[in-house]
Amino acid sequence: MDYNSEEASEISDSEIDDYEAKSYSSLKTGKFKVKNAEKSYKCPFCPGKKKQAYGFKELLQHAAGLGASNRGAKVKANHRALAMFLKNDLAEAAEPCMQLMVTEKELPKPPKEDDHFVWPWMGVLVNVPTEWRNGRQVGESGTRIKEQLSRFNPLKVIPLWNFKGHTGNAIVDFNKDWIGFKDAMAFENYFEAEHLGKKDWYEKKHHGTEIYGWVARDDDYDCIGIIGEHLRKNGDLKTVADLAKEESRKTDKLVANLANEIEVKNQHLKELECKYNETNMSLDKAMGEKEALLQAYNIEIQKMQCLARDHSRRIFEENERLRSQLDSKREELDLRCKQLDKLVAQSDIEKKNLENEKHKNAMRNSSLEMATLEQKKADENVLKLVEEQKKEKEDALKKILQLEKQLDAKQKLELEIQQLTGKLNVMKHMGGEEDSGLKKKMDEMGEELKDKIGEMEHLEALNQALVVKERKSNDELQDARKELITGLKDILSIRSLIGIKRMGELDEKVFYAACKKRYAKEEADIKALELCSEWQEHLKNPVWHPFKVVTTGDTSKEVLKENDEKLVALKEQLGEEVYNAVTTSLIEMNLYNPSGRYIVPELWNYKENRKATLKEVVQYILKQWKTQKRKRT
Repeated sequence: MDYNSEEASEISDSEIDDYEAKSYSSLKTGKFKVKNAEKSYKCPFCPGKKKQAYGFKELLQHAAGLGASNRGAKVKANHRALAMFLKNDLAEAAEPCMQLMVTEKELPKPPKEDDHFVWPWMGVLVNVPTEWRNGRQVGESGTRIKEQLSRFNPLKVIPLWNFKGHTGNAIVDFNKDWIGFKDAMAFENYFEAEHLGKKDWYEKKHHGTEIYGWVARDDDYDCIGIIGEHLRKNGDLKTVADLAKEESRKTDKLVANLANEIEVKNQHLKELECKYNETNMSLDKAMGEKEALLQAYNIEIQKMQCLARDHSRRIFEENERLRSQLDSKREELDLRCKQLDKLVAQSDIEKKNLENEKHKNAMRNSSLEMATLEQKKADENVLKLVEEQKKEKEDALKKILQLEKQLDAKQKLELEIQQLTGKLNVMKHMGGEEDSGLKKKMDEMGEELKDKIGEMEHLEALNQALVVKERKSNDELQDARKELITGLKDILSIRSLIGIKRMGELDEKVFYAACKKRYAKEEADIKALELCSEWQEHLKNPVWHPFKVVTTGDTSKEVLKENDEKLVALKEQLGEEVYNAVTTSLIEMNLYNPSGRYIVPELWNYKENRKATLKEVVQYILKQWKTQKRKRT
């Protein structure tokens, strides 16, 4: 196959129109000669062609065919300009009938619908150049020919061989779709435009070295020879109409199947939506019932607690009233006994009366003893009630620990629910309704997800109840601690085992001992008071913050700066004991009230020098109460 040297310097598709106009102008000015002297014509853009004498019709077909082919942009632009020049400028010189024929046949006719083609689309190449080498005929490979035909997008080129070697024939395979058919027809049109088509092959006696090509049809399929055998073995005869009908039938079937599948999916989606709405409504109803039950439970618990407090208060008041009445009765009996002793010797009647009175007093004493026993039982009940309240507070602390464990379990459960939900959503889009295994697995995962959600709701309800109880218990403990500090302020002292310590307050005795060593006795007291007041003001000043943050692992804490200027000067001036007292008060102030920097009262265990627990304070009060009770009896 021949190619123009002009294709070496190719132009882009966007420049075809400009180049076509430039070539047309050159033809009109006579730069390129088209007409020969003997009423024949030549193509000025194909100088390498052997044929240089065309008829007007043949040259017009040649120009129109190359202008509509898939050749290079420059070749197409030149031949389009030549076709325009022949139609517009040389058409008058040709015969009228010839001009009409050329105009009507300037492009190949499209194939008819009832033409039988070999399918898959195939092209036939004949007169492929061969040569005798090493005792057999050899020719160009299929890959080389495919590269030369690359503009027609062939799938492959199959050279046909027999026992003598290359037969000079080849089959070109195209794609099975309509694009492949378009490429095959462009392939045939190209060879027809070059006068190298099927008709030219059978009409010419001398074929030269040019390759001839066309699209395989029914006559090629039925012919005898190696070409027919290959076509019959690898293809079938079909018309364009048959292929169009088959393609339409397949498309209709596919559309129907897709429509049915979409209908099934929509029906399934509606069912899922209904189930979702029902489930959502039931969940909303259950949540409303749960909220109502929880509210009723909280109201009932509050009522029970109020009744228990009122009952305890009434018991204490009744015990106090009975105790006071018992004391008054005892005093009256003692007085009566003294009066009776004075009247013992008055008379026998009086003695009898006295005996009767004594007997009555004995009966009354017995009743009083019974009342005393009842009082003891009431006191024991009070102690049991206190112990039960202690146990309830300890249970509240245990529930706090349980709450932390359940919070971890809840977070883990939420993560599992998120993972299950994500897996379920992914699996919903993985297959259709026919995948029974996937559906069964989705159902199992859905049941597991429901169980996890129910378990999480149970944990949330229990967690909420425990949080409310823990918060309430903590508030009650703090209120009880404040009430004890207020009520015991005037009763407890530093000498007792449990007392009230003023956190952040300096000890004047330490300053007095230090000043006594360094100053005269007359001014030691005054100097100690001044220094103690001065350093107490330093402690209250929030600007002075001699602390630094130390990080150990994941924990951070504040420690005292040992190189603070004020503290170093204090240690040098008044000694180690004053320094320790000031630093201790400073640490207490930073621990209990770092922002306000004022003294805070706290229940203190002086025996172990630490903060006293509420249990220790209650036990100490009960012990003191029992001791006072025994002294009174």
